[in-house]
Amino acid sequence: MTTIFTRLAAAALLAAGIAAPAAADLPLGEKAPAFTTRAALAGKEFGFSLSAALAKGPVVLYFYPKAFTQGCTLEANAFAEAMPKFKAEGASVIGMSNDDIDTLKQFSRKECRDAFPVGVASPAVIKGYDVALGNSGLASRTSYVIAPDGRIVEVYSNSDYREHVEKTLAAVRALKK
Repeated sequence: MTTIFTRLAAAALLAAGIAAPAAADLPLGEKAPAFTTRAALAGKEFGFSLSAALAKGPVVLYFYPKAFTQGCTLEANAFAEAMPKFKAEGASVIGMSNDDIDTLKQFSRKECRDAFPVGVASPAVIKGYDVALGNSGLASRTSYVIAPDGRIVEVYSNSDYREHVEKTLAAVRALKK
């Protein structure tokens, strides 16, 4: 009962736009924790591996609290609109939340607009990236840019979704300099 209440309270705070305490985040230059997970792109499930994605270029790994909530929907729409810019820089994007795969299949179609995948953030991944939103089981709104060598080159943590695309795209572009 407490867990359900905590999740509902966190979701209510997020829906109201109230910032929750920020996570500690991982430091720049640290090696990003490797993981594999179930993910969805264009409504289809597949296995996502961070190491396989990094073999193709930088990865923008953004965590968000809950699919189909207002801020998370707007953030997904913003990343979808910016995907041509990320692709032009050779970067891939994956959104992560603790939603189940069936919810993520729908979210990938409706809000990510078939432009990028979303994956299941297990408790271990949420802990590994230090993005727990209190004790709710949800992830905080935190974006990481990971260089192809696996080093974290940007961390942006803010409950307001609006600057995540801009900050991560700037970090991806800085990798080419």
